[in-house]
Amino acid sequence: MVRSTIFALIGAAVVGAAPLYRRVTLDQAATAEAQQRDDTATRAVTAAEITTSDGQCLTVDPLSGDFRENLIPIQFAACNGSQSQQWDVITEGKHITNQPGFALIVSSLTNGCLNFDPRRAAGDQVILFSCGGRADGEGQVTDSQLFTFDGNLGPAPLTPQNGKNAVCLTSGGKRLDQASCDPKTAAANELFTIGAGSGSASSGSSASPDSTDSVSDPCPTEVTVTVTAAPQSVTAAPQSTSEAASAPTSAVQAVTTSSVASQTTAAAPPKGTTVLDQAATEEAQQRDDTATRAFSGVQVKTSDGQCLSVDANSGDFRENLIPITVGACDGSDGQKFDVITAGKHNNVAGTALVASTLTQGCLNFDPRRAAGNQVLLFSCGGRADGGGAVTNSQLFTFKGGDAAIPLAPTNVQNTCLVNKNGLLDTTNCDTANPSADELFTFAA
Repeated sequence: MVRSTIFALIGAAVVGAAPLYRRVTLDQAATAEAQQRDDTATRAVTAAEITTSDGQCLTVDPLSGDFRENLIPIQFAACNGSQSQQWDVITEGKHITNQPGFALIVSSLTNGCLNFDPRRAAGDQVILFSCGGRADGEGQVTDSQLFTFDGNLGPAPLTPQNGKNAVCLTSGGKRLDQASCDPKTAAANELFTIGAGSGSASSGSSASPDSTDSVSDPCPTEVTVTVTAAPQSVTAAPQSTSEAASAPTSAVQAVTTSSVASQTTAAAPPKGTTVLDQAATEEAQQRDDTATRAFSGVQVKTSDGQCLSVDANSGDFRENLIPITVGACDGSDGQKFDVITAGKHNNVAGTALVASTLTQGCLNFDPRRAAGNQVLLFSCGGRADGGGAVTNSQLFTFKGGDAAIPLAPTNVQNTCLVNKNGLLDTTNCDTANPSADELFTFAA
């Protein structure tokens, strides 16, 4: 049975059993890219029901998230044996390596992973998201998707690794949510039972679902995105849950990047033709009028006098994932930035956000992305939909003043931003003794 037919049946079942969520039109190519089944994985159970203490099944509706099956809420419904209620428990694979005592909880239907993101708004922190934590499917391993699992199928709490053993998922509300807890004394609504499923201890033995068919919807939110001449291909990616869709961790980590001296010859800047969604962009890119700005509307210049520049139409449909190019200064709005030392998205002394005055997006370094595509503009706070608070992937060391400084992100050590062939990128560096090509100035 093709997935479009499954989706229709799911929709009919869910309407009568659970709260209504928005319906989206899926982008087939983007969904196939974002939600890839790991056929190499070791599965403790396959296609199993997960039930609450009162006997309801965890249920997903693929059309209740975004256009590539991310951000899907997990609902409760009477168990009916449908694919929307089937889950795989993965103990080893592409998105979980050397993590004894933990497992991924993966929808057998969508291939998305159960994800806890405490930076999201209360009541919307437990969702399905692309395994690995990147909205476009490029992620590897994230602790927001690792849940305590010792082989016991329950009843047992679902405790996310990034909750530091003090958070349990709960069925106490209208959808799967989280609550503070002691897993050793979990309440009834914090206990879940995993069924036997169709097999156990499998290693990539099940066939993956059919590719997504086009789904028509009475209230579509379909977007059209075309990007030309970009340094990396960009496919309508709203996260970087962070994304980022993503769900970036806050741990300081060492990143291996090229230490070869950067070239400062500017390439032709990418000319984007993304069709923006006005409402989504306004939601994602909000100016913080309460912020303290050390500089407003200034150019960020390299040591050889070139300017950082952004093209609002070179990212995704809500002005995320925009590459930063380096070229001749021309005074355009795309070359103006604010340096924010305190505000909604910066509560850390000695750091600053570097925000585009044009788009309001923040300079963001995500080491989990592909090399050469790790430095981007992204919604301040790290959530693609604008719901983020503070993320250290956007905080750069800043002591004040107008002297030339390295742009050193605080989520990694010994890393500086640098011009590489006309594109802002990273390199290994000594932040205390940066080289000339690792220095930037803020100029009115």
